[in-house]
Amino acid sequence: MIAVAAGAYRALVRGALTVDLGVGRRSRPLGPITQRIAAPPDTVFDVIAAPYLGTTPRAMQATLRVVERGSDMVLAEHFTPAGNDMTATTVETVRFERPHRVHFRLVRGQVPAVVETFELESSDAGTDFTYTGTLETDFWGLGARWGDVVARRWEAAVHASVESIKEEAERLAAHGARFAAPT
Repeated sequence: MIAVAAGAYRALVRGALTVDLGVGRRSRPLGPITQRIAAPPDTVFDVIAAPYLGTTPRAMQATLRVVERGSDMVLAEHFTPAGNDMTATTVETVRFERPHRVHFRLVRGQVPAVVETFELESSDAGTDFTYTGTLETDFWGLGARWGDVVARRWEAAVHASVESIKEEAERLAAHGARFAAPT
């Protein structure tokens, strides 16, 4: 019995097992995570969109694999270290509304549903970036506790992504460069 529970836990963490029964559904917010980025919204948007809509850089291939690519939406796998030699895998749709919004919707992962948005607003400093989302779990209080565990790691992964987006967008803006907009 312990081996079965341990196997189910590992499958749940890795995203190979999703409990989605709609029983005792709970919802919790993700974020907000805000960041002021010293680059125009077009540049920030291009930094976010480039690995999805263009060629995924070799440096990101351990964390991102685009399964299907369209002109304004992709289906992508995201890989995140989850401790104990495990990697959490999520499959998400990512939809792009140039130049101010990127939407993420979980298709398969550790919880039944996650919806997220990156908002990019022009400001005197460049771009005000805001991340918000909602994470849903089943099974009342037990699911809510699992959701809290997942949300902490999820938000930490988003925070790390936002930091790398900020760094790259500001580097490009400082050099007067831009990504070639993905087609």
